[in-house]
Amino acid sequence: MPRRLKHLELHGYKSFAGKTDFIFGAGVSAIVGPNGSGKSNVVDSIRWVLGEQSYSLLRGKKTEDMIFGGSDLRPRAGMAQVTLTFDNSDAWLPIEFTEVAISRRAYRDGENEYLLNGQRVRLRDLNDLMARVGLSERTYTIIGQGLIDTALSLKPEERRSLFEEAAGIGLYRNKREDALKKLEATQRNLDRVLDILTEIKPRLRSLERQAQRAKDFNQVKNDLDEVLKAWYGYHWHRAVEELDQARLQAEQSAIELFGFQTKQDEHDRAVSGLRAQAAGRRAQIAAWRKEADEIRVVNEVLVRELAVGDERLRSLADQRSALLAELPPLEAQRAEQAGRVEAAQAEVQRLSAEAAEA
Repeated sequence: MPRRLKHLELHGYKSFAGKTDFIFGAGVSAIVGPNGSGKSNVVDSIRWVLGEQSYSLLRGKKTEDMIFGGSDLRPRAGMAQVTLTFDNSDAWLPIEFTEVAISRRAYRDGENEYLLNGQRVRLRDLNDLMARVGLSERTYTIIGQGLIDTALSLKPEERRSLFEEAAGIGLYRNKREDALKKLEATQRNLDRVLDILTEIKPRLRSLERQAQRAKDFNQVKNDLDEVLKAWYGYHWHRAVEELDQARLQAEQSAIELFGFQTKQDEHDRAVSGLRAQAAGRRAQIAAWRKEADEIRVVNEVLVRELAVGDERLRSLADQRSALLAELPPLEAQRAEQAGRVEAAQAEVQRLSAEAAEA
């Protein structure tokens, strides 16, 4: 018999706080240990990873009981994960992988995740895959404590379910139940359809008239749509032609605007030159005004000096007139003085001669 189960990996599941990996070799593998060492937790982990939903079979009450609760040396874990790896080299599992790893994760908020080779899958998909090879939940594959005594004490109807699971017909029974549920739903839908038909039969003629009106309305609506399409098409083509003409006009206007802008630039340059000339003329006029102000100041000074000179000239003329008026008496007086001088000189000479004689 080929070896199918390769290894079991536990991490945070019940008493397995750290990562623990069980390697299964060829032949029979046994786990031996004292009471309370966690042997039953290994079996529970296999049940749990294969999708078991009954926590009573897993010796727990809720999802949080599947997670390591902590100890004196280690804190409690926030997640529990179990990975079961099968060798599928002989394709005994209907999946295209030579090695199949089934994982289940549980969180303290109650959420569970199922992974098949690292990809998340639904529990239903996992159950369908396992049921095809007789590994679905509650089969004879995993025999826990007290299962044999329970099987022997079961009623015939209950024992029949166990035998059906052992025979591998659980998958087909589930499919049969799903098919029956779909048939019941279909029957309810048919009954509802018959009720609707019974309800609308008296109003069939009215509904036929309404249907004809609706048909006529749809025909008129379709005709109107065609007419509107033609109308809108005509206006659309006309708008396109107007748009083309507007674009041509816009292009011509753009060319004219470019010419105007060129002329405007030339005029701007000419105006800039004229403004520069005007600024030069203004500067020259300002210089001339400054020179005119200086000349005006000099002129005022000269006018004042001229007025003073005229005044002085009139004063000198008056003085000359006065002096000229005084000149004849002075001339007469000079002549008289000259005569006296001559007489005095003659007297001096006479006296000199007398003195010489003396």
